[in-house]
Amino acid sequence: MFFRLTGIKSRLNLLVINPLILPQNCAALAVINPLAGPDHEVAGWFHAHLTHTFVSVLRAFTEFGSSEWIGVVLFLLVVFFIWKRWWPSLVTLIVAVPGGMLLNELIKILVHRPRPFLAGWFVDWSGYSFTSGHTIGATLLYGQLALFILPAMKARHWRTLTVSSAALLIALVGFSRIALGAHFLSDVLAAIFFGIVWLAFCLIAGKPLRRSVVLTPGVPLVSEPALVRVEETKRPAQSLVG
Repeated sequence: MFFRLTGIKSRLNLLVINPLILPQNCAALAVINPLAGPDHEVAGWFHAHLTHTFVSVLRAFTEFGSSEWIGVVLFLLVVFFIWKRWWPSLVTLIVAVPGGMLLNELIKILVHRPRPFLAGWFVDWSGYSFTSGHTIGATLLYGQLALFILPAMKARHWRTLTVSSAALLIALVGFSRIALGAHFLSDVLAAIFFGIVWLAFCLIAGKPLRRSVVLTPGVPLVSEPALVRVEETKRPAQSLVG
């Protein structure tokens, strides 16, 4: 027992001493897994209560985070941004969504956590469990879409509806992955956390790109939703001068 506690303490020290080494931290957290008990209890309960009807509903929910659906939405958005010449939005979208999903695949390979169930009536999974690819894909896609839309929303109720819709879609995808036995609870929570962190990083890192669009002559100010307010503040000034 002493050696086990010592091993856990050493892993925790690794997280504190080396906070910038993300892959190692992810692996250590997955090994320690303070949610191991709830993980197995929740997975076991859903696995025992799955029915054909329930699985059909869950599979419909999980499609909102599938790579096929995300690929179709990304393709349409890329075509739209190219048509509108919204280059900052295009770069942000590509880095945020596909980039974050690729990083998630790297985490999966490094951690090597097996899935809750590999055999059963409704189970047909391959790959690793930590973190949930469907959930982080939904977090990145719907979270980034919300970030694109929010600056154009003036009324509070529209902003609330936008955020609530994105959160609901993410929650439905995460719930479906847990209930279907594809992922543990901690896999889904970690995917949402990593997705939010990655979106925040992309938002902060993309500020210089958006500022360069404002300062570049000849570039339309509507090239990003966040710049609509800049355009509106300039129009009254021009009318007064005339």
